[in-house]
Amino acid sequence: MSPGPQFRPHRVVVLALDGLLPFEMGIPHRIFGRPRDAGGRQLYEVVTCSVRPPGPVETDADFSLHVPNGPEALATADTVIVPSSYELGPVYEHGVLTDELAAALARIRPGTRLASICTGVYVLAAAGHLDGRPATTHWAEADRFQRMFPRVEVNAEVLFIDDGDVLTSAGVAAGIDLCLHIVRRDHGTAVANEVARRTVVPPHRDGGQAQFIDRPVPDPQLATTTAARAWALGRLHEPIQLRDMAGQESMSVRTFTRRFREEVGVSPGQWLTQQRVERARHLLESTDLSIDQIAQNAGFGTAQSMRQHLQTALGVTPTAYRRTFRTTRT
Repeated sequence: MSPGPQFRPHRVVVLALDGLLPFEMGIPHRIFGRPRDAGGRQLYEVVTCSVRPPGPVETDADFSLHVPNGPEALATADTVIVPSSYELGPVYEHGVLTDELAAALARIRPGTRLASICTGVYVLAAAGHLDGRPATTHWAEADRFQRMFPRVEVNAEVLFIDDGDVLTSAGVAAGIDLCLHIVRRDHGTAVANEVARRTVVPPHRDGGQAQFIDRPVPDPQLATTTAARAWALGRLHEPIQLRDMAGQESMSVRTFTRRFREEVGVSPGQWLTQQRVERARHLLESTDLSIDQIAQNAGFGTAQSMRQHLQTALGVTPTAYRRTFRTTRT
């Protein structure tokens, strides 16, 4: 999405439905309202619309929002985001669109990127956009959502899923993770990190929804794995063994692995790979180091190993990733 001579910001249209959560409605405006190119031009334009003519839309709070655009705005979108609502009616109860909502969604141009936050996924599924595709939603809704839409491949363990032109996220704050991911995908890690800094949120959260599911609270006197993670982050360029991480917390490997998964939501090995991929992305974007040097610095050892991990995580080779995101900011 490199700005060219006929530069036009990428238009994000947020669909406001009755019963919406004001917090979720604000996420796209906050995240996409920040990124700018080297010339100071906004990279995104964020527009809010409803399924009716301009006017009030009820929220789940004690106030309504005045939405300035009707459904015709959906026809102008490059990306459409559907936040959650507590008043989805037939969409939530029976998995079918109302005539009003169906007519609004029919305005979306083919090829438009679609995204949902939390139970907004019901709208995408009812419209048929998720048949045979992976998707996620709030962990508390996952079983019900799967029963209602058996053709969707539901994964309740992740914060968001990127399936190319359709993206879905878990509950509430996972919408921040999703929107930051979209910025990262469009314009690279440096731009997304700057947005995260200004929003005072982490640019990338470790783990998935498992860390938020209610479970017995561990004894506060027991050690955590925080020190081990900090220790590992300072040594990503070195071989790191599980027993070395466990040793930082004076735990057995078995206890450390269990505690780590409880706190972070993934295994230590998965977490290390995630951190190394992020290190490699940063170096590919911000340095002129060779692929071999970056592989060493990120702890992959060889360029072939790094290539395999980036291909799995990002769907592109290191060279292609660097070409895309170094070009974006020149």
